[in-house]
Amino acid sequence: FTFGHVRQLDRVLAEALKRAWRAGVGPGAARLVIDVDSFVGEVHGHDKQGAGYGYTGELGYHPILATRADTSEVLHVRQRKGQANTQRGALRFVDELLARVRRAGATGQIVVRADSGFQNKRVCQRLRERGCEYSIGVALARHITDLIAQIPDQAWQPVLDYPDSGVCELAETTLAGDRLIVRRVHLAAQEDQTELFTYWRHHAFITNRQERIHEVDAEHRAHAQVELVIRDLKDQALAHFPSGHYSANSAWTVIACLAHNLQRWTALLGLADPTPRAAATIRRRLFALPGRLTRTARRWTLHLPARWPWQHAFIEALTRIRALPAAA
Repeated sequence: FTFGHVRQLDRVLAEALKRAWRAGVGPGAARLVIDVDSFVGEVHGHDKQGAGYGYTGELGYHPILATRADTSEVLHVRQRKGQANTQRGALRFVDELLARVRRAGATGQIVVRADSGFQNKRVCQRLRERGCEYSIGVALARHITDLIAQIPDQAWQPVLDYPDSGVCELAETTLAGDRLIVRRVHLAAQEDQTELFTYWRHHAFITNRQERIHEVDAEHRAHAQVELVIRDLKDQALAHFPSGHYSANSAWTVIACLAHNLQRWTALLGLADPTPRAAATIRRRLFALPGRLTRTARRWTLHLPARWPWQHAFIEALTRIRALPAAA
């Protein structure tokens, strides 16, 4: 495998995305929420080209990933070496990501969510230039904590849906022309203990969105669901990287994401129930069927178990997918 082969597979992933969206699972003119994140794909062995020790202290690769929030599809992925900084290649990745979803048919508003590892002036500027909304986490550096300290006490607004075990409040200020929204959390002390002083944990992010602060904060916190996609990928092909060559493992990463998307599209196009499902559930119900192939009168017949617990879901998915028009 070479880098050129990886780019060819990446084009296959983009083309499959376009065809699936045209078949009915695309956002169309609706709002598209995209989560960008990176993760460490662990490797075992000392002959893995490009593997290194990253921010988690584990030996592996450090891919960058973009997923669709409402369907858990992988929109774009790029393999990186294990020692790569989180922001490495982020600007080009965003350019490719936005171009891909537009070509696939997304015409509505795009919202990009990311954690503090992707806070970058050039990335934010590019998103603004493309007309995108964004909410990106901010590391609590000294100038950020100074801004938070300047927020008056009366500016903090309570978050009413926070669990009873603590107190959560929101406030905002500005940072380089963006809204800097800060969430502070105070965990309640045990009944037999008293506090010498109140300790708040702060979480901050920047955004160019104009909605109410509670609405923006709630949707930004939902960015954590990207971890479910990473869990599914690691539960499947990305549990390991089989080759010692970097390009081969890069190709493996793209193919793993394509396989993940095929599962998602099977459920989205084939099942009437839109309830989100883990990849393992989709595999168990729709793919892991034991069967037997027979040939009589020059015709092949697939015999499936009569008492399969999810046979109705399988037949429904098969019928719906067979009824789809052929891709142009």
